[in-house]
Amino acid sequence: MKRPDLKNQAVMNVDKGEEIVGMWASPQVTGTGVYKLAAKKRLDGKIEWAHFIHRDDGSRKVVLRGEADSKEQLALVFDLANKQLARIFGVTMSAADISMKTLDGRPLDDKVH
Repeated sequence: MKRPDLKNQAVMNVDKGEEIVGMWASPQVTGTGVYKLAAKKRLDGKIEWAHFIHRDDGSRKVVLRGEADSKEQLALVFDLANKQLARIFGVTMSAADISMKTLDGRPLDDKVH
């Protein structure tokens, strides 16, 4: 049996020298899962972000992806996502703990060296 390509299953890959800008999550939305926003700063200085749903079964579904030129632009994305979550589900995202692992399961800190 062929092993799954874990790198392609990740919502966002953090490469050498890149830094995590933040991770935000909503409370559990019954029947849907947890809405999350993850952001990293790439080597070119741009902030790459992914807004996704972490489903109850452990799967993840990407809602939107994009990039921002600054933390201020990322804040606009965060505010817009929160406004829509509040309007539709009555929840908002707040800062969440970051748990990163290598493809072989070893834990990492928030910067890839």
